Amino acid sequence: MDLFKSWLVEKYIAHRGLHDEQSPENSLSAFEKAIENGYVIELDVQQISDGTVIVFHDATLSRLTGHDGYVKYLIKDDLSSCYLGGTKETIPTFQEALNKICGRTPILIEIKNSGKPGKLESQVLEHLKNYCGQYAIMSFNPYVLKWFKDNAPNIIRGQLSSFFKNENLNLLKRIVLKKMLLNKVCEPNFIAYNALNLPNRFVRKYNTLPLLAWTIRSQEEYMKVVKHCDNIIFEGFQPKI
Repeated sequence: MDLFKSWLVEKYIAHRGLHDEQSPENSLSAFEKAIENGYVIELDVQQISDGTVIVFHDATLSRLTGHDGYVKYLIKDDLSSCYLGGTKETIPTFQEALNKICGRTPILIEIKNSGKPGKLESQVLEHLKNYCGQYAIMSFNPYVLKWFKDNAPNIIRGQLSSFFKNENLNLLKRIVLKKMLLNKVCEPNFIAYNALNLPNRFVRKYNTLPLLAWTIRSQEEYMKVVKHCDNIIFEGFQPKI
């Protein structure tokens, strides 16, 4: 497959769905709005304490739900009382999101795992085995991509990266991730790089792979980065070219 002629490049990607005040990020209604407007959906998955895979970005609950505590300690029964952004929307499971989207638009799935891969990734793969739509996975963790390369090589996989200026990372890890030095190990099919750090010589080295820029939050930002990337992951506006 030529990814430069695929949905990964040809359709704008809505960051955590097409969200607004009524439809919070990573909510089922935000996914529905993305579908209605013809966008690919980007969403985040992580695993909670009982093994359930959920769609949620943060490690803590406070920003989106107003609750204290860490997401990883939730169980499935807690989800129905975790209201998103003061709305009636609650944290969806990954399966609920797949059921909602139901192949109507492609999905870009960010795997939120900074540790050893295997448990979360195998559950994600199990959910995707019976899914009929188009999708790809991506992660900041190159070993997550390596896991998919070894266990599901036909799934499109992307390396997320950035200059990590405000991240709590040791110098060596920052350099390795920034320069994508483990790409030979994980062999990504595309790159997704922080738009604030584009262009740079590290992505130029991989010019045979599609490059996605994240996260674009205005038409002005889009016009600045459009000549340096193949597609964008956006939020807070609807891009036009």
